[in-house]
Amino acid sequence: MSSTIQTETQTEIEAATFRRLIAHLDSRKDAQNIDLMNLAGFCRNCLAKWYSAAANEKGVDIDYEQAREKIYGMPYADWKEKHQTPANAEQKAAFEQDNKK
Repeated sequence: MSSTIQTETQTEIEAATFRRLIAHLDSRKDAQNIDLMNLAGFCRNCLAKWYSAAANEKGVDIDYEQAREKIYGMPYADWKEKHQTPANAEQKAAFEQDNKK
């Protein structure tokens, strides 16, 4: 197999990977955004911002709230009410420490 991937095939692979990431995050609602930020430096909201920006670069008008609904699989307010837990002191401290860097 060639190490050179055709652009269309690469895009399809990347899209499938993205869909799998979103499905994985959806299956792990226990993984809170602050935990993702503390461990990986990005969260579901970051993905939504990137999604919106990429759409806008292609001339597709998707705002941040629409992108969050795509990433969360529901309106953000609903997800937050159903699945988000308050950040504890340790999570907040780790987040603050990381943001000082």
